[in-house]
Amino acid sequence: MERKKVRVGITQGDINGIGYEVILKIFEDPAMLELCTPIVYGSPKVMTYHRKAIDSTATFSIVGSAEEAFEGRLNVLNCNDEEVKVELGKPTQESGKAAFEALEKALADYKEGLIDVLVTAPIHKKMIQSEEFIFPGHTEYIEQRLGDGSKALMILANQGLRVALVTGHLPLNKVASSVTSETLEEKIKLFNHSLKVDFGIGAPRIAVLSLNPHAGDGGVIGQEEESVIIPTVKAMRSQGVLCYGPFPADGFMGSGNYTHFDGILAMYHDQGLIPFKVLAMNDGVNFTAGLPLVRTSPDHGTAFDIAGKNEASPDSMRNAIYMAIDIYRNRINQVEASRNPLRKLYFERHDDSDKLKLDGE
Repeated sequence: MERKKVRVGITQGDINGIGYEVILKIFEDPAMLELCTPIVYGSPKVMTYHRKAIDSTATFSIVGSAEEAFEGRLNVLNCNDEEVKVELGKPTQESGKAAFEALEKALADYKEGLIDVLVTAPIHKKMIQSEEFIFPGHTEYIEQRLGDGSKALMILANQGLRVALVTGHLPLNKVASSVTSETLEEKIKLFNHSLKVDFGIGAPRIAVLSLNPHAGDGGVIGQEEESVIIPTVKAMRSQGVLCYGPFPADGFMGSGNYTHFDGILAMYHDQGLIPFKVLAMNDGVNFTAGLPLVRTSPDHGTAFDIAGKNEASPDSMRNAIYMAIDIYRNRINQVEASRNPLRKLYFERHDDSDKLKLDGE
């Protein structure tokens, strides 16, 4: 029997942070269970610990595998063979190991077709490091595990703002040398494709930010704009991509100029994320574009300082679930539309011509 609801895999993240708290708060609302079948990859005992800590009313079912997940219930799948010690507000090697085990199990189940999308709770990037995980974050690890040669693109998004990054989790002293014509072209193409397919925007307009202050001031403050960014933007526009810039980054958001574009491409992490989080901290979502897997996460971290205090807002995590479901459906719709565009045209325009009727049969 075909599943009617999207199966959302949710990894527990760092067990000493706010991951479980926001998950529990989200699924206290039974309406969420009408949208999807959630499967938390983690530990039923840790879930119970956090539920008691915040006095949550959420209930859940323990399942032995994703195949056993119940529709209309919050499901928890145990991924940790050993007893896991919870130390709220404190990053530990044990909590990092537990986060990695949950992520690995979720990715394995995705490859088996047991979940449709993945939503990841925040991890502590140092404590999760091991011989198996030597990456700066989820994005890079998932690209290596599931990309099969495809490149990932980090996009921060909410209802009205989408910010993508040319360079992601990279030390600042390595950014300039990493902004090459090849990399910039690749990211612009990925962003353009994602805006069309994942977000359903027919002809997206992309603003490209500068690397240097004042867009280099004609080469006075850096050469990257003249040598790399401007030529690449022109080349992309000649290929039909509606990208413009480079725009000086310091006033672009504050002036409201971003509202004229469907997406903004920043050169490096903080250039894009600082203004994004100022404008969209409570409802922003981190989406990994460019890969077969639809993966989202909240735009906040582990928030150890408020873990277990019942102070964490679930809004960003809730929006991450909404966005994963929307993008998954958008991709399905795109595939179906491309299979038989004439049939789609017939239904959209209610055309009763004999030709379209025959082509649609």
